[in-house]
Formats: sequence, C-alpha cells, structure tokens
Amino acid sequence: MAINNDRPIPTQSVGAQFHDNARMSMRDVNIFYGDKQAIFDVSLDIGQNEVMAMIGPSGCGKSTFLRSLNRMNDTIEGCRVVGDIAMDGQDLYDSKLDVVELRARVGMVFQKPNPFPKSIYDNVAYGPKIHGLAESRVDLDEIVESSLRKASLWNEVKDRLHQPGTGLSGGQQQRLCIARAIAVNPEVILMDEPCSALDPIATAKIEELIEELSENFTIAIVTHSMQQAARVSHRTAYFHLGRLIEVNPTEQVFTMPEHELTEGYITGRFG
Repeated sequence: MAINNDRPIPTQSVGAQFHDNARMSMRDVNIFYGDKQAIFDVSLDIGQNEVMAMIGPSGCGKSTFLRSLNRMNDTIEGCRVVGDIAMDGQDLYDSKLDVVELRARVGMVFQKPNPFPKSIYDNVAYGPKIHGLAESRVDLDEIVESSLRKASLWNEVKDRLHQPGTGLSGGQQQRLCIARAIAVNPEVILMDEPCSALDPIATAKIEELIEELSENFTIAIVTHSMQQAARVSHRTAYFHLGRLIEVNPTEQVFTMPEHELTEGYITGRFG
C-alpha cells in the first residue's frame, strides 16, 4: 500500500482513544509555539496503571504533547496550550493550581539522565524534604530506601549513598532519576525517551522497571523505538505532523494497524 504524504491527513483512526478507567483525560488539545501550531485537536485518555506509549517520526509533536501533561511547556516562552487537560477530573491548567505540586503528582523522567550534583541519598531526599513528606530523619531514610528499591537500584548503591549521583553509570543515573521522581509519591510518571542515551543492558533494566512500576503508577512514555513501545506498553498512540492518528492496544497497532499512516511508519516506509 503506497503512502501519499502530499494529500491531507485523513480523520484520525482512534479505536481505543478513550478509557473506561481514565486517570488523565485530554480533550481537543492544541499547542502553539508563537504562531506555529505543533499539536492539532488531540483527544486521548490514559488509564489507571496503564503504560501508554507515544510513537511517531521526529518532530511529530509527541514530546510537546507529553510535556503539556505536567505543564513543563510553561517554561518555554511563547508556548500556549489550548483545550482541556485533566487528572481525576481536575483541570491541570486552572490558574489556581500549584504547578510545583502538580509536578510532584505528575513526575517526569527526561531523555538524558540529569541527577542533581548531590549525593545519591540527597538526590532522592530532595523532593520529600521540600514537600514536607518526612517528619524525621528516620522517615526520610525510609523514603530514600523505598524509592531506590522501587527503582531497582538499592542493592547497587546502598553502600555508597553519600557518594555523588553523577558518579553512577548512565543507566544507574536514569534509575536514580526515576527514584527521585517516585520519592514524592506521584500518581503519574511521564518518560520522554528515557532510554535513548543508554546501552542495551541498561535499557533492558529500565524496561523491566517500567513493567514493575505500572503496578503502582500510571505511565506515559515517548519513545523512538518501536520495539520498546511493543515491549513495555498496553496501548500505543501514533502521532504524525502534530496529529493523533491512531490509538489502539499495542499488539494491534503493530500487527493490524487501522490507519495507513501508522502502517507506513511501523513498516519503515517513512519516518
């Protein structure tokens, strides 16, 4: 089937666009950088304890859309978000909403590991300290250990908690960043290409971790790796030129995609 990229993009094929047990709901989301529109009329639900993968060619808007879910786009001058983005029915763009609190509830793990220039312990303890989640040093110790265990890192670092986090390997640093994100008890974790800077062994550990974390957290992951999306996610959303083209259970997207643009991307005919 030939793909003609010159003609208008057909109406999106969104078989599993919405979710009966939605944790986050986005309706008619449009995102602009100044006069340039990056996201067009995206509506999507992310379910409780679901891993949602977002895939598509470079520059298709998937990371822009992901960053809108915890208002990271607020930090970009000229970026404007129009539409409804809610978590558990609460409007995340309400002017009264505390954005710092939102980013604790909706944590983020970035493409490149970015530990603070502090000890391993202080990297994890930082969030609970500023959010007042620990009443004592004993509480803080428990949060740090629990978070590092959830991030599958405790056994590797328990004897060097007071050494710099920047001294860890790339894969360990990324798991430290995940531990830092979950230390403040988020409800949702956003991951923007979390393995793109990692080797295959470190990537496999992060993927195992994503599966484990989905028992307690809702996860949205942007990835350039279709194999990764196939391995870790329950549903996959395909973006193309700022539009959501298809959302379906991951197995269906990769074996029987509903939309010709999706098929063209996953078969390597473009992207």
